[in-house]
Amino acid sequence: MSILSRIKEDLDNALSHDPAARNRLEVALAYPGVHAIWGHRISHLLWKRKLKLLARIHSNAVRFTTGIEIHPAAVIGRRFFIDHGMGVVIGATSIIGDDVMLYHDVTLGARGIEKGNRHPKIENNVIIGAGARVLGNVTIGEGSRISANAVITKDLAPRTMLDHADFFVI
Repeated sequence: MSILSRIKEDLDNALSHDPAARNRLEVALAYPGVHAIWGHRISHLLWKRKLKLLARIHSNAVRFTTGIEIHPAAVIGRRFFIDHGMGVVIGATSIIGDDVMLYHDVTLGARGIEKGNRHPKIENNVIIGAGARVLGNVTIGEGSRISANAVITKDLAPRTMLDHADFFVI
């Protein structure tokens, strides 16, 4: 897929997820979630080319301008959308599938200082609500929905729907 096709896909994806978005130009100029994803692609490319310090410096600049922190080593699929992204943190060994949506203040983080895979794997078609924390080497199954402010520390089966009654999964 060409760079221009990927940019158009990102813009159209934002338009499909945010009813307040009016057109591609507005999304391209005023959506920090989209800017963070574009910035991550550059940082990730630098990381894969073993320019790790440059990748970290670039990702910090993106964090400064968007309020969204995505480690350059994180792997992110297509049509990923961050709505109102301030405070989103995505850790180094996170893997995010296609068609995933995060709201603001979501953390995909570690539970300690262990080595290896220590961040979540988010499968395709997952929505994670504002303020949710997904911590540790866990897998969130395809099609799952996680409510706002939930704390997830164990795997979720595909198509799990966590509402406020399921607030904590430990």
